[in-house]
Parts: sequence; C-alpha cells; structure tokens
Amino acid sequence: MTSAAVFFTALATAVATGLGALPFVFKRDAGRWLGSANAVAAGVMLGASASLLLEGLDRSGGRTAVGALVGAVFVALAYRAVDGRQELHLGTLRGADARKALLVVGVMTAHSAAEGIGIGAAFGDTRAFGLLIAVAIAIQNIPEGLAISLVLVPRGTPVRSAAGWSIFSSLPQPLLAVPAFLFVEQFSALLPAALGFAAGAMVWMVGRELLPDAWKQGPHRAVVGHTAIAFVLMLALELRLAA
Repeated sequence: MTSAAVFFTALATAVATGLGALPFVFKRDAGRWLGSANAVAAGVMLGASASLLLEGLDRSGGRTAVGALVGAVFVALAYRAVDGRQELHLGTLRGADARKALLVVGVMTAHSAAEGIGIGAAFGDTRAFGLLIAVAIAIQNIPEGLAISLVLVPRGTPVRSAAGWSIFSSLPQPLLAVPAFLFVEQFSALLPAALGFAAGAMVWMVGRELLPDAWKQGPHRAVVGHTAIAFVLMLALELRLAA
C-alpha cells in the first residue's frame, strides 16, 4: 500500500461526511425544529464520544483520561475566547450562531484527527485491515456530517455550505492518515490521547451548548427522547462497525 493510496482512501472517508447534509435537500424549513435538531446533534455527538472513550480505554485508560480532560479544557478556553464577540462570522452566520457553528466544526475536526490516525495505523498493519477501517469510518462520518448540518442549516446556512463544512471537518483524516501509516508505532501510542481529546471536546460542547439550547427551544420530553434515540443509534452503529 503506497502513501498516495492511503491518502486518497482517507480523502474518500472525508468526502462521505458531506452526505450528512442530504436530508436537508428535502426538508429546507429547518428553523421550526431547531430544538429537535440540537437534541439529535447532541445525541449523535454523545454516541460518538462514548465509542471513542471505549476504544481509547481499551488501549490505555490513563492516556485516554488525560486526553479527555485536555479536550474539555481546550474547548472551554476556546469558548471563552470567542464568547460575546459579535464580529464573528461563519458564512452567513453571525454572532452567537457563528460561535456555536465554529465550535461544533472545530470539535468535529478534532474528532476527525483521531479517526485519521486510526486509518493510517490500520493501513500500517495490513492493507485489508486498513480498507475495513476506512469503510467503517466513512459510514460513521455520514451521521457525523448530519450532526454538523443539524447545527448549521436550522440557523440559516445553505445546505451546500453545510455539506462543505462537514467535509472540511474531516480533512484531518487524509492529512494525518499518511504520517500515521509511515510512523505506525509512534502514532499508535498517541491514539488513545487523541481519542480521549475528541471525546472530551464533544461532551463539553454538548453539555455547554447543544443540550441547553435544545432544552430552551423544544418540549422537554421531545428533547430527552430525540437525544436518547440519536445516542443509542449512533453508539450502536459505531460499535457494530468496530466489531
């Protein structure tokens, strides 16, 4: 397996993230169900976080825990840095909406970095194992792209732009897959901390932004139900693909 083949395989997994925006092609008036959108996005991110933590703990409990703590602190500091800055913008979004969108895209980008290391390390084992992991991550990326789109589209971002930001968030996968493939041992040692970092960042984002917003915007019973269903489905998908 060559480095170029690893890169383009990982790039294909990144492009798959954009498919998460497809449901909005058929349902454009998303602003009416902003609370449910936040709840589903929160459930997807929590399910992905649980899967990352389980994988990290299986490799190294200590490094995963440190990574999770660092991830949560990092996003908390980033939140403080952008909080209240009305001049922030992301595409058509401004102010608080732009801040939320930037944080979600940033958190999912950190998640993708861990997945990129995983793809490269898998290819460093065998070509067949690398392809298996790449296909599994490509499938997982679709609901992750949906989570990003659920935050962006109801706040006014065009569907095409949401798909673009979703793909952008997964670009660390091809960028990190190649060095992880070339330096398997070093990156394999880093992977538990990277998994923990991504999980900690996503949990913080869900607890600080998405769930509180959903709680204010939608019926409480619906918020709990949508979050729980999305969490269970995402975790089940990730565990099934990892089996």
